[in-house]
Amino acid sequence: MSVNIEIQDCVNKYYESLLASDASGIRSVFHPNSRITGYLPDGLHEMTLDEFAGFVESQQPSPNEAGADRMLEILTCEIAGETAGVRIRESYLGMIFIDTFSMLKIEGRWLIYNKLFHVEQ
Repeated sequence: MSVNIEIQDCVNKYYESLLASDASGIRSVFHPNSRITGYLPDGLHEMTLDEFAGFVESQQPSPNEAGADRMLEILTCEIAGETAGVRIRESYLGMIFIDTFSMLKIEGRWLIYNKLFHVEQ
């Protein structure tokens, strides 16, 4: 599987921002109108970008500071013009997430437009 380097950079920045509890980093890789939706063990969660960035920022100490496990893997990447579908697996907050990103290339820059997430059991 070949992953566009710009998409890989966006995914890496997303993950590094999660681990640093960096809300501005999260905002920088998402489209302003994005939605973050998925299932945690307690059920369905739906968030705006601001809600998600606030959640990430609220994780204190940050996963990096707490010495959390690090694991990020790009499972699939399919590009169609200036759109892409990317599926990743990552370790965050003691759980393994499968995220599906819908991405857009806007003004030469790849952004996450929507994020669907699932926790592996």
